Amino acid sequence: MKFCKKYEEYMQSQDQKKLPGVGFKNLKKILKRCRRDVSHSLQSQSPLIVGDSSDKTSESCVHPCPVCDGSFFPSLMKEMLMVVGCFNERAQKVLDVHLATGFKKYFVWCKNKFQGNHGAVIQEGKDLVGYAIINAIAMRKILKKYDKIHDSNQGQAFRSQVQSMHMDILQSPWLCELIALHINLRETKGITGNGSELFESCFLIFNDGKPSLSCELSDAVKLEIDLTCSICLDTVFDPVCLTCGHIFCFMCACKSGSVTIVDGLKATQPTAKCPLCREAGVYQGSLHLDELNILLGRRCPEYWEERLKTERAERIRQTKEHWESQSRAFLGI
Repeated sequence: MKFCKKYEEYMQSQDQKKLPGVGFKNLKKILKRCRRDVSHSLQSQSPLIVGDSSDKTSESCVHPCPVCDGSFFPSLMKEMLMVVGCFNERAQKVLDVHLATGFKKYFVWCKNKFQGNHGAVIQEGKDLVGYAIINAIAMRKILKKYDKIHDSNQGQAFRSQVQSMHMDILQSPWLCELIALHINLRETKGITGNGSELFESCFLIFNDGKPSLSCELSDAVKLEIDLTCSICLDTVFDPVCLTCGHIFCFMCACKSGSVTIVDGLKATQPTAKCPLCREAGVYQGSLHLDELNILLGRRCPEYWEERLKTERAERIRQTKEHWESQSRAFLGI
């Protein structure tokens, strides 16, 4: 079965969830119209061109191409933003429900209409990972088709641009969290169910003591997420993912952002830069990776206990200094 048909059938099966998708068929029509228009243009310009290179004309067109560039890339970008936004929003809801405790848990369960069905929450998480994978493949295939028709690398350049803007769905920290969630469930409770084959090749591995999340989600989608903090050069503890996609220990991120643990990363200046890629303004939208934290804590118990003691002492020290400075400021000392 061709991927286009497979993708359409998948999206039709998701109609009840009202998930946005890539207009794979419409984008292919744009490319088909591009080849037809260029072919007619060349035929009208010179009959010799048709005789010499009609086969090549049917497969490729000139670049830059006003037919494609005026509608293809803007349409793909719009659809990509909708897919990533929907995935992030729904993944956040799933993880909020799963991690909620006490009264908050009751409130979140009611708000998201899962009605206490934890199995439905887990299945929703698996479905979202499948949704991310098939849309990532769809975007790769349509960009590959663009490059083939135009005999160029503009499709690859567009993909690189999307990744540099942190808009690729495979870069989403929520995908990392969902994978960590299902590894935790598989290893602690033996929960599988529908869609569990997605995570059969997902593992937390250690190479020379350096951890990474290794995932082969399909033949075309392979992820390798480094879990070593680039600041302390140790396994990330209480990990946070900055909006640039780099993962650090929470305390290390606070130090690099020149803020205290009490103030948190939201108090960083907009000019504060990621210590790895030097991109500015990446702290305030950072995300705590709670499921990944649980996974690492369970797999590295001795290291986790040691770091917990150290971080607890540092938190107490910074909290004490914070309230002392607040008290002096209040008293005008």
